[in-house]
Amino acid sequence: MRFFIVDDDDAIRSILSQIIEDGDLGEVVGEASDGDQLTGPFLNMQKVDILFVDLLMPVRDGIETIRHLDGQFKGKIIMISQVESKELISEAYALGVEYYIMKPINRIEIVTVIRKVVERIQLEKSIQEIKTSLSSLLNLEDQTVQSTAVNEKSIANIGEFLLAELGIVGENGSRDLIDILKCLFTYEHAKASEQNFPSLKEIFKQVAQKRLGSSASEMDINRETKASEQRIRRAITHSLIHFASLGLTDYANPKFENYASKFFDFMVVRQKMREIQEDSSTSFTPTKVNTKKFIQVFFFEAKRLYKDI
Repeated sequence: MRFFIVDDDDAIRSILSQIIEDGDLGEVVGEASDGDQLTGPFLNMQKVDILFVDLLMPVRDGIETIRHLDGQFKGKIIMISQVESKELISEAYALGVEYYIMKPINRIEIVTVIRKVVERIQLEKSIQEIKTSLSSLLNLEDQTVQSTAVNEKSIANIGEFLLAELGIVGENGSRDLIDILKCLFTYEHAKASEQNFPSLKEIFKQVAQKRLGSSASEMDINRETKASEQRIRRAITHSLIHFASLGLTDYANPKFENYASKFFDFMVVRQKMREIQEDSSTSFTPTKVNTKKFIQVFFFEAKRLYKDI
């Protein structure tokens, strides 16, 4: 089993990780001190089976975090808290929490609860495998139609995961990047390749037309195209600052090593790192980012991840 722990208390995260690892219950694949950056697609791409989430956190509490996941997270949720309010406990269960565990952490209780949740996951998987087998036998044609719809949803979820990895989930330009990803995914089925990558103008125009509808005027499409370009450039700049900050904190950070050199020119990243290091109190000077390179890498990374699903 794969676990993700969200708690603003470092000691609690450490204790839970130790209980999981010492009991050979699975692997802790990620941690967070708050739920404000957590999304369903991100957790799904990490293949998280069980999410531990604290109730009381400074920015986004456990209840709001689960609401924000909005049913997108496919795994199970265990809530931990020192609050004994019956109303909050009832609300947590109503939102789909499997178990509500009171602090202080009790090792035996944690192990028992995890094992029960694991048993339920395994049972549901067995039932789903039976349903899938029956579905393929009873209605092959209908299943093909459903598969097409799932493909589009999957590519969007992969995009959400990448946005989280790039530090720009929730930025204004993030939705534009997802729409572009869908557009390019459709383009791929028309046998597009890296050598035949559509121009930025063509990409932005297609996305704007789809967003505004067939009745939109040329003026409205041009206006939306320019606005989309600006939002995306700002989002890319935020991502650059995010990786430059990561690099300064820990040059060996896996995300910095994996993504910074792929999405940005090395000299641009180094320049931004120097700016942050020299005076973090001043506003950053405008940096010229390669929008087309960023979008291309975003698409090809999504394709690579899609093949692993």
